[in-house]
Amino acid sequence: MFDYRFEDPAALQLLWLVPLVVFLIWWTARRTAGVIERQMNPKIAAFLTRSVSPGRRKWKNILQCLTLALFVFSLARPQSGEGKQKAKSEGLEIMLAVDVSNSMLAEDARPSRLELAKRELSRFIDRLGGDKVGLVAFAGSAILLSPLTNDKAALKMFLESLTPDSVATQGTDFKRAIDESFRALQRGGTESDEQQKVTRVIVLVSDGEETEKGGLDAAEKATADGVRIFTLGVGTEQGGQIPVRDRDGNLAGYKRDTKGQVVVTKFTDEAMKALAQAGQGSYQHVTFGGDAVQLLRASIDRLEKAQFDSLEVSHYNEHYQTFLFVAILLALSELALGERKREGRIWRGRFEAPMD
Repeated sequence: MFDYRFEDPAALQLLWLVPLVVFLIWWTARRTAGVIERQMNPKIAAFLTRSVSPGRRKWKNILQCLTLALFVFSLARPQSGEGKQKAKSEGLEIMLAVDVSNSMLAEDARPSRLELAKRELSRFIDRLGGDKVGLVAFAGSAILLSPLTNDKAALKMFLESLTPDSVATQGTDFKRAIDESFRALQRGGTESDEQQKVTRVIVLVSDGEETEKGGLDAAEKATADGVRIFTLGVGTEQGGQIPVRDRDGNLAGYKRDTKGQVVVTKFTDEAMKALAQAGQGSYQHVTFGGDAVQLLRASIDRLEKAQFDSLEVSHYNEHYQTFLFVAILLALSELALGERKREGRIWRGRFEAPMD
């Protein structure tokens, strides 16, 4: 005997529609009978309803309820026969470090530097194979938002939530970003052994306006421990103003310095190229509709991949097709089944009369 389970048990909540339909059928029949009783003479009512078959009408109602119930069971996807299979995963361990400083809000790159970076990284995540990826947000400080994971949907959710409020302090400190990413790789990564070496990668995304020193030293230290660093630059050399918006997202002005002058933030690629060179990686400049992500993915794909721990995946036999097929047959049967008696009417000239 099969041990059934439902892939989507929440769909079974729709079964409450069955008693609702039963109640509506009963209420409609009772209301109709009451109207006939009040508006017509009993003999005339009996004559007019003589050809209606109560049995057929009852069967039509039963078929309607059964069809609805079977459609709900089909929607819940009944399954049986659990089988387990080991799936091997091969790839890299990648930590995405994204700059969320206020300068990333500049709109010289449309729709803004930060939004463009998030869109391109989302495309990068979609291209992942068996890689494990995590997410770090940084500005003047750095914070781990997602440890290494294979869950693309969860990672993209964290990525989409990035704002300057994701970190406690403003500025741009590459050292903190690299150090936090390196610690996250060590804490959540796979341990290397003599037979296999796990390749670890940091992808750092920023507009290059470094306000603190020490980024190159941190990159060299991480590289000495086997980590490769790739960088993505966002912004333009002409630069842009930093918009200030109200709670409703409406433009309230532009960020000003202590002298009251509007701040213009300009992109520079010197620091980004230097970090990539120190990290034995590559640098790409992100533009709308550009191929920076493809080039980054191609560079990373050339690195040696490691085989991660095997995952045990459960497989089940689907049975929703059976429920759906029977439901369709019952629905067609209900449509084909009439409510009239096959016999019980005769014609006298142009007039219909009950049989004696």
